[in-house]
Amino acid sequence: MARGDRNGNGMRKPDMPKAKLTKENLKEALLIFRYLKPYRWTFITGLLFIALSSATTMAFPYFLKRLIDSAHTLSLGKATIAPGTIALWMLGILTLQMIFSFLRVYIFTYVGEHALADMRKDVYRKMIMMPMNFFAHRRVGELSSRISADLTQIQDAVTGMLAEILRGVLVLIIGIGLILYLSAKLTIVMLSVLPVIVVAGVLFGKSIRKLSRKTQDELADSNTIVQETLQGISNVKSFTNEWYEISRYTNSLQQVVKLAISNGRFRGLFVSFMLMSIFGTIVLVVWYGTTLMQAGTLSFGDLTAFVVYTAFVGGSMAGFADLYSQLQKTLGATQRVREILREPAEPVTVIDEPIEAKNRLQGAVTFDHVAFSYPSRKEIHVLKDISIEAAPGEQIAIVGPSGAGKTTIAALLLRFYHPDGGQLLFDGKPADDIPLTQLRKQMALVPQDVLLFGGTIRENIAYGRPGATQSDIEEAARKANAHDFITAFPEGYDTVVGERGIKLSGGQRQRIAIARAILKDPVILVLDEATSSLDSASESLVQEALDNLMKNRTSFVIAHRLSTIRNADKIIVLDKGHVVESGTHQQLLSLEDGLYKSLNKLQLEYTSE
Repeated sequence: MARGDRNGNGMRKPDMPKAKLTKENLKEALLIFRYLKPYRWTFITGLLFIALSSATTMAFPYFLKRLIDSAHTLSLGKATIAPGTIALWMLGILTLQMIFSFLRVYIFTYVGEHALADMRKDVYRKMIMMPMNFFAHRRVGELSSRISADLTQIQDAVTGMLAEILRGVLVLIIGIGLILYLSAKLTIVMLSVLPVIVVAGVLFGKSIRKLSRKTQDELADSNTIVQETLQGISNVKSFTNEWYEISRYTNSLQQVVKLAISNGRFRGLFVSFMLMSIFGTIVLVVWYGTTLMQAGTLSFGDLTAFVVYTAFVGGSMAGFADLYSQLQKTLGATQRVREILREPAEPVTVIDEPIEAKNRLQGAVTFDHVAFSYPSRKEIHVLKDISIEAAPGEQIAIVGPSGAGKTTIAALLLRFYHPDGGQLLFDGKPADDIPLTQLRKQMALVPQDVLLFGGTIRENIAYGRPGATQSDIEEAARKANAHDFITAFPEGYDTVVGERGIKLSGGQRQRIAIARAILKDPVILVLDEATSSLDSASESLVQEALDNLMKNRTSFVIAHRLSTIRNADKIIVLDKGHVVESGTHQQLLSLEDGLYKSLNKLQLEYTSE
């Protein structure tokens, strides 16, 4: 498996795959220019400064030639322009070149940063509006790489690579034109040698990059060993494997040293070859130039300017190899970003759109012969001919063995997926007839594994209704039995919960999630095993909060602990995708050999042990 570069923590960064330069790929690259359009005049100004910067750069050797020739003619008493005057012109050109270069870099950075910020917003907005099926087929790391690695690659192309390509092309064209003007014979000699140097440089460069990547990979492996060992230090010590880990780390470091030395040897050969080639070429050009000077067809100033222009041309040609590689990476990154932007998104409307009267729910829900298979596993029928009816304000409990389809019911209710067969109805109206945002605004989910964002407790509760007042937030927290433990923290509602809420206990996280749902004031509530992972003390507080939350709302409670749903208006028992039993707690217990009765008996036996 190909390995990419690593970040500072020793973790692998994804390789940046390269794309071939084809007509289709270049069309994909036009995506970049779409985002440059709002800044096109600034961008054009930047192009102007690239041309001016290149022109002043290439003018400098010409004036150097004039200075040398002026000094020579002065010694012969034939000077028409004083060397001091030419030197002042050169200082003026250097000043202009400095100004043009600064403006070129600044303008392209300005345009690139703004264009890429717009692109990041579009890509993020597109991702966040994708249906759940999109995320089921992709890893989070892959998607975050689109916003980080791929867009950064495109950003580098806009702010640096594009300018360097244009500048290199101008320098190459102007340089070759000027050396041909100075001496066609010397140009032929130089061009006969320069391609050999460029090709050798490209080949050496590939080998060096390959060795450097291997060295980085091995160093990252050694860093990973350190990271894993320190994270699992209790395991290391309990198994007395300290010396085993030391040996593993030492072996990894030895590989790093071995590769680094090989890389250094190769770089040494490359530097030696390039120095020999460049200075050898200069010697060849100067030697042949002196013969032309002796013949009277070339001046000393012409020869000096020719050598400088040759260095410019050679530098541009050598730089194109790296720029070509960067261009391929940029095309690959552009393709992957375009793939996301072309994906169909959910029809999500603006966040502050009010709920229209015709879409306001009363709370009646009907599963009418619903069948469903996950898009990634079409051959596995998760739900088969499911029919469930919930009246407004009813509490419906969904129970059954693992894999029976309980969580899938919740996913369909929230419209994360669409049924393959049958219909889902809200107040007798097909779910597809209600705008998705309008529907979800009237629903709330309290999951088993609560995800809190890394901000404050206030921000996490207010996520249920952005813009809620402090008094509304505190009232929701009181109903969720969360106010007391929140105010016990020194920072109160401004307490930072840490990444994924790691600073809070499971029961505290659940109560904040319940407060969030209470603040949203939903018509339909979905509880997905909200108490299954809690201890008895936490479960009691959370269950009381849930009871407050479920009052006067249609509630679907996916339950693992059957003791929490005994008072449900209706209990639906699922098994292998079918509804096998339905009724109240007492009705289901009265069924001989019933699945619910069996599950209840098993849990009673487990809790009594």
